Amino acid sequence: MTTHVTPHTVLAIAPSVLSALRTLDDAGRPCAPYADPEGGAPLRCCLRRSAPGERIALVAYAPLRRWAAATGVDPGAYDEQGPVFIHAEDCGGPAPEAGLPFGHPGALRTARRYDAAGRILGGRVLDLAEDPDAVVGQALTDAFDDPRTALVHVRAAEFGCYLFEVRRA
Repeated sequence: MTTHVTPHTVLAIAPSVLSALRTLDDAGRPCAPYADPEGGAPLRCCLRRSAPGERIALVAYAPLRRWAAATGVDPGAYDEQGPVFIHAEDCGGPAPEAGLPFGHPGALRTARRYDAAGRILGGRVLDLAEDPDAVVGQALTDAFDDPRTALVHVRAAEFGCYLFEVRRA
């Protein structure tokens, strides 16, 4: 499921990938769902934060590896995996027109640009300051001004965790 932020498309983890991750994650570990005691986990399946008591799972996910496999390229050394939270069961994905997820004033993000061969073109640290949507939106506009940019991964700077992928609309 996708959400559109003109002129970019924000992508949650695809339903078929989520189904696989709910069995074995990208590190080969079985999924271990639990009830979230506090809420607030950034869910990459629906691009919102969890509510207290929701059944979620923390799984290893390799976003560039999965994109590369689907496009027939080899990401080489840029292939990496990391932890992401997902709902333990199908949640239906993001709400239509949900906008840019996980932005709040003062958060730090990174925007990593990749080319069509899966190689990093560059990265940028983002201080979301007072207007998170404007800061991320400008970084995405700048990234896609380079015609070599095929996709952008937005990550949490504090932990390096993958948050979501962005492509041209």
